[in-house]
Amino acid sequence: MANLKEIRNRIASVSSTMQITSAMKMVSAAKLKKAQDAITAMRPYAEKLTELLQNLSATLEGDTGGAYAEQRQVNKVLLVVVTSNRGLAGAFNSNVIKQVRVLQEQYAGKQVDLLTIGKKGDDGLKKSATVIANHNGLFDALTFENVAGIAENLMQKFVDGEYDRIELVYNHFKNAATQIVKTEQFLPLTPAGAVETTATVDYIFEPSKEEIVLSLIPLSLKTQLYKAVRDSFASEHGARMTAMHKATDNATALRNQLKLTYNKARQAAITGEILEIVGGAEALNG
Repeated sequence: MANLKEIRNRIASVSSTMQITSAMKMVSAAKLKKAQDAITAMRPYAEKLTELLQNLSATLEGDTGGAYAEQRQVNKVLLVVVTSNRGLAGAFNSNVIKQVRVLQEQYAGKQVDLLTIGKKGDDGLKKSATVIANHNGLFDALTFENVAGIAENLMQKFVDGEYDRIELVYNHFKNAATQIVKTEQFLPLTPAGAVETTATVDYIFEPSKEEIVLSLIPLSLKTQLYKAVRDSFASEHGARMTAMHKATDNATALRNQLKLTYNKARQAAITGEILEIVGGAEALNG
């Protein structure tokens, strides 16, 4: 009977875990819908803004990006790592951390610092790399204004020469079950000559193209960072929903297996007791 008690306790434990994972799945599913709508609505604007900036830059002669387009020898690199504050999301955070370590190997011999957005990235990387700042509270109030402040700080660091290149590492949201780790160059800007222009009409600009480009660049950079954080936020809930769905399925299968084992053990115990009673009765009759 001690064995039966252990199985009963384990069934109760698995059932309790299954209730937790099922609840977490439903919470993530509800949050995912809102986050997915936000990033889906934002992508066309961000892509169009980038396209407009690239087309304008490609039609201008010379260096039109100002200080943000300055190409320098890469000696100091800053990686902006976007993860989550909470775990239980499968390989969501570990994939980003692995990509950061790959980049550290690529930039071997150079100074590589990190700026983390998300507690999990900060905890996983601060022991093996220099984290100059973390913005773990950003997800508590994820607004464009709060992200724009971080982007302005990054732009200032590049202009001041503290870093020669700044890159973003985050999870790109494809669907609820698929997240793709992406590495994007934030600064310096891609040279205009490296982008093919699709503009075929000669427009009259007021103010001048140069002024428009220089005013669009800060907005484009802020939007790029905000899109990356929004992408990661939606990916987090998608990854957690998928992980909790699989965990719930596994817990259900384990509970059913334990119930079968319990019933077999219980039946064996009952059969053993009946045999003992029958044996005792026959001994008395004999």
